[in-house]
Amino acid sequence: MPYMTEHDTEKRTSRIPAAFPVPPSADDGTSQLLRAGAWTLAVGALAALSIKILFGGITQQGPHTNSGWFALIVAMMCLPFGLMLFTLGAAKWMRNRRLRREYESVLGKR
Repeated sequence: MPYMTEHDTEKRTSRIPAAFPVPPSADDGTSQLLRAGAWTLAVGALAALSIKILFGGITQQGPHTNSGWFALIVAMMCLPFGLMLFTLGAAKWMRNRRLRREYESVLGKR
């Protein structure tokens, strides 16, 4: 990579407004949030489904078995938390996508 002088740097960045954010890095945690949220939602859905199929269902008094109660607790913890993680990851992904498009349009790459 050739040595860049101060003049080259100014000429190169003069097209980008000063308040314009830098493009999001590829390692900002978005994929980890999406992956963790999806897995947590899957575990919660599996626990909720297992209550109905494997552990005898739920009545007005609750599940019929101790395993059903345990699966209910797991489902009640995993579903809201997984939804929160997945929603946060999806919001970050959409924001990164918008920022990347804005950055590319300013640089004239499109």
